[in-house]
Parts: sequence; C-alpha cells; structure tokens
Amino acid sequence: MEKLVIIGSGCAGMGAAIYAARGGLSPLVIEGTQPGGQITTTSMVENFPGFADGIDGFGLVWSMRSQAEKFGARIVNAVVEDVDFSGSAKKIFCSGGQVFEAEKVVIATGASSKMIGAKNEMELFGGKGVSTCATCDGAFYRGKDVVIVGGGDSACEEAVFLTKFASSVKLIHRRDELRASKIMAGRIMQNEKITPVWNSVVKEILIGSDGKCAGVKVENVKDGSVSEIPCSGVFVAIGHKPNTNVFSGKVDMDEEGYIKPKSGTFVCTNVENVFVAGDCSDKRYRQAITAAALGAMAGIEATR
Repeated sequence: MEKLVIIGSGCAGMGAAIYAARGGLSPLVIEGTQPGGQITTTSMVENFPGFADGIDGFGLVWSMRSQAEKFGARIVNAVVEDVDFSGSAKKIFCSGGQVFEAEKVVIATGASSKMIGAKNEMELFGGKGVSTCATCDGAFYRGKDVVIVGGGDSACEEAVFLTKFASSVKLIHRRDELRASKIMAGRIMQNEKITPVWNSVVKEILIGSDGKCAGVKVENVKDGSVSEIPCSGVFVAIGHKPNTNVFSGKVDMDEEGYIKPKSGTFVCTNVENVFVAGDCSDKRYRQAITAAALGAMAGIEATR
C-alpha cells in the first residue's frame, strides 16, 4: 500500500509531491489525461515568483516535476476512472485495470476552461492569440486591440484588467445586457477603453499571415448579420469546469462541482486522509502560484 497517492500532475500536484516527498512519504503521482496540467499550454508565465524574465508553462511544471522526483516522488502515466474512499485504505481505479491503494490521497486534478467552439479557436490557443487567462497573458497585448468573450463577473473583471495593457477591449456577449453584478457592469459601461458588442457570438477566429490571431468573425443572434472585428488577442471568459466528475459522491462538492475544503481549512476534505489542492477547489484565483501553494499545504497536511 502507498503512503500517499497524488491525483494530478500540474502545479498543485507537483507542489504536494515536493513537500510530501521531502516529508518522507515517497508519494505516487498519477499524471492524468494532461501530464503537467493546463499550464503546459501557456507559452510564457511572467507572474510566477523567481523568474524575472518569465518561463514557459511546460518548463515551469517540468522543473517542479524534476524537483519532486529528486526527493523521491514517483510518477505513473495513468488516468483515474473511479475511486473508493470509504475505507481506511483508499482505492484508486485507473485505466488499463491498474488499482492503487493508499493511506492518504491528494486530489489535484485542476479545472478546464470552457471554450466557445469557434473555428480556429484551438489552433490559436496557447501563445497564438487565444487565451483563457487575462491575468496570465494580458501583458503580451500591450498597445494592441483585444476581444473578450463573456458576460459574467469574471469576464468583466478580466476586461477591466486588460485595459491596463490593451489599446481597446471589445466585450462580446450573446445577450443585450451583462449577467454580471451591477457594480461590475457599471465599471464596464464607464470604461472608455471597453466597448460592448451585444447580441453576438464569435463564429470564427481569423488567422493572419503570421499564423496568429488577426480578428474575429461575429454573428448577431437577432438578425443573423455577420461582421469582422480586427484584434490581436481573444480572451475566453465563459467559465471553468472542475475536473472532478470521478469524485462525485465521494467527497463534498458545491453545485458547480468544485471540491469543498472542510470548514476552517484550505485543503482538508470531509473525508479523513483525503486532501484537495488547486483549481479543482479554488474557483477564485486560479493561478499557478496559488495552485502550487495549496499543493504545498496538502503535502504538509498529508505528512502530518
């Protein structure tokens, strides 16, 4: 039986692995469907402390991975399909018929951004003009025109944040009014750099001669008219979905599927010896540094 199994290999999983390995638990890390997590799709991370010139997302998490392995963490390529946390031995059922048993478990499966499904969206995602994180990538669009898609508080917050760098921000929303709170909607309407584009959906992201985003093609949902908006970047802010389906009914979650830490803690779930870290429980900050920090907390708790 393993002392500790960590499910997920992004910043949260590796943060937990480093601390647990240094604590002598020799943790087993299950990579999941995306080894390294969502940050591996980010071309440059400029806001992770310690890297004055930035570091690409893949390089960041792979350095953390090497650090964890140096202290004794072991990493297996498998996908978790089911779990049984009912007994003192936690059972993890993986693809290929693999079954692991552990005294303790850290869930660090992250979350996935919801995408709009527009043509060329995925081709340009990750360094070519399509992003799901204004905090991460906004600075790359200094002095440029950008588009943000969404109408909730998150979209409004990111639109305001983008005005620190971009020359203009077009906020595209499928309705004729924002779903955001009144105070956030007010900030949008009062900001001279932000122009709402109502009753519209993005159908295609245009590719320029340099292979990067050159604009968007939008359709008006009321009259069917199609127009083009030139821009250098498209930020998708229509929400996130935590990667927690496999844990449904096994640990406490909120209505959106985010795992709920036990009251008064950051990383303890309602199940003894099962911990959680990163974006599968954190729907507010969703940053590499906060995921790594929560992973460290989970590693410390598991070591105790």
